Amino acid sequence: MISTFEELPDIDAANVVRCARVLLRRPLLRADGPDGDLLPMIYRQRTALQDVFSGLLGYRLVVERRFARLYKSGPGEDAGRGVESLTPRGYAYFALTLAALTGIGRQVLLSRLVSDVRAAASEAGIEVADDPADRRALTAALRHLVALGVITETEGSVTAESTAEALITIDTDMLGQLVAGPLAEASGPQQLVELASAAGPRRTEHAVRRKLIEDPVVLYADLPPEQATWLREHVINESRLLERFFGLVGEARAEGVVVCDPEDYLTDLAFPGPGTVARIALLALPELLDRGEPDSAGRHPVSWQDFADVCGDLVDAYPSAWSRAATEDHQDLVRAVIDLLGRLGLLRESEGSWLLSPAAHRWLPQPDATPAQQQRESEPPAPEAPGWSLFDEMEEAAR
Repeated sequence: MISTFEELPDIDAANVVRCARVLLRRPLLRADGPDGDLLPMIYRQRTALQDVFSGLLGYRLVVERRFARLYKSGPGEDAGRGVESLTPRGYAYFALTLAALTGIGRQVLLSRLVSDVRAAASEAGIEVADDPADRRALTAALRHLVALGVITETEGSVTAESTAEALITIDTDMLGQLVAGPLAEASGPQQLVELASAAGPRRTEHAVRRKLIEDPVVLYADLPPEQATWLREHVINESRLLERFFGLVGEARAEGVVVCDPEDYLTDLAFPGPGTVARIALLALPELLDRGEPDSAGRHPVSWQDFADVCGDLVDAYPSAWSRAATEDHQDLVRAVIDLLGRLGLLRESEGSWLLSPAAHRWLPQPDATPAQQQRESEPPAPEAPGWSLFDEMEEAAR
């Protein structure tokens, strides 16, 4: 299928798979960042990697000595694939900061950059309020650019304090590689989102394969008819491709496909996981699945009240098992559980309520045997009594 990959020796092919996994997790990889030690190997195998990504996913890969940039498709309307530290306002400031950095030069004072960002916001018709929440959103956007290596704190640091000053150095090469959407082709924000999330050159094939790579759960009912039909016909071959080129394991179910990473490297949200919200979400699944009859696609309808009742019962039944901070506000706890299940792809909103994915059955908790049961199973059988005696009744009374 990928001629360049097929011609590689086994060791080089394994290295290509390793590099492909790193690029899927870190689509903007730089030498001084996390996993940057693999950049020389990515540079050596760049031809095979470019063929793999373009052929299988329709993605463009740019590899330089200092960085590698994988241009993945945008998330479209899926709000679950964002950066947790960025609120919607933080994302707005992130975009405004990119606009302000263009043409500003190699270095700039933080105060000047903030002033330019707010001027760009005013020009775009975005209301700016110089309050703590607004400053935190702008700071989160700047900190994310620092994490990406686009800007560097040469002197001082980026903080939410309005009086703090810092000298910022801009990596213009990285800045030029950051935006993946076709800005020149879009007439507005909505069209840019649509173009950035559009399918690759092979349309259905690339669109479905991108979903399998990016989403842990892909249901036939959630796909357009032509994509669902294509996946049903090719599900076995697609599972083999996922494992061969990206080290992922696809589990075919009647309702769709669940994709897992045995090494958990590409798992950005572990489940089951530690913490009160994750544990309550896991323990709530059996009761939530029993609340309503599934629809034709196997999805279970659940309401806010269902979540509130189940979460409340769990908190009341095991009060000492949970973090007090997480359970103080019952409404916040319910919102956190719903948000977590949504980001996992197990829950989707539908007309004021939610639909719980049939894939939730995969995570139903299996309780261990009780200590008493375990003790009875581990103890050897008692020897058979030789017969009845007068002392049996005395021993029974003593007990």
